Amino acid sequence: MKSKSDEEKAGYVRGIFAAISRNYDFINRLMTFGMDMSWRRFLLSVADVPLSGRLLDVGTGTGDIALEALRMDPWIRVTGLDFTAEMMEAGRRRKDADAIDWCRGDALCMPFPDKIYDAVVSGFLLRNVVDVRSALMEQVRVVKPGGRVVCLDTSPVPRNILRPIIHLYLRIVIPLLGRLLTGKGDAYNYLASSTINFLEPEVLGNIMREAGLEDVHFRRFMFGNIAVHWGVRPALHADAGSVKI
Repeated sequence: MKSKSDEEKAGYVRGIFAAISRNYDFINRLMTFGMDMSWRRFLLSVADVPLSGRLLDVGTGTGDIALEALRMDPWIRVTGLDFTAEMMEAGRRRKDADAIDWCRGDALCMPFPDKIYDAVVSGFLLRNVVDVRSALMEQVRVVKPGGRVVCLDTSPVPRNILRPIIHLYLRIVIPLLGRLLTGKGDAYNYLASSTINFLEPEVLGNIMREAGLEDVHFRRFMFGNIAVHWGVRPALHADAGSVKI
């Protein structure tokens, strides 16, 4: 059960995404210099969904990942789950959106049976949930044994020569662009802050193992500020080692 503070955070996050839903896709393309679509394609290649298989996109938002999956395999069966109705309404207006099974729901308590999806993916979800481990356990629950859970999310800026420049971009440029283009500067202050303060990739990888995944890997992108993690639900009830790259 969520605590009062958890409920308050969930409500706050839902309000933020509701407020920026109309311009979300455009701002994403702009702020990532168009690279976000290549990260999503990498995520889907790692997910390794079989031909005509079943894919769940948790925190689907406006359906970027779900729609890209359909472009890669028109016969795939995609479910997109999100708890912000306004984001999904914006997604439903996109071309080919009717091919997605849209579902409003909570990533911490999904309305699906166990072991029904060939892969479960998420994009920029985990930094926004109140309990990362519980969210991952839910994803493990609904994926088939041998299936993959793949997560695309932000990562704290590595300590290198570019760190001050990237922090400046996150703390100043992104909120300023958000305010100028959408009038929602506070929302983009939150998005920048959640990026800077999210889990290190190694820590997130360990949480994925604790949630029941094996063969956990991750790869960094965009000067280390983005990471894609993936792991496999064990086919057998046996502990297995894991590695990261």
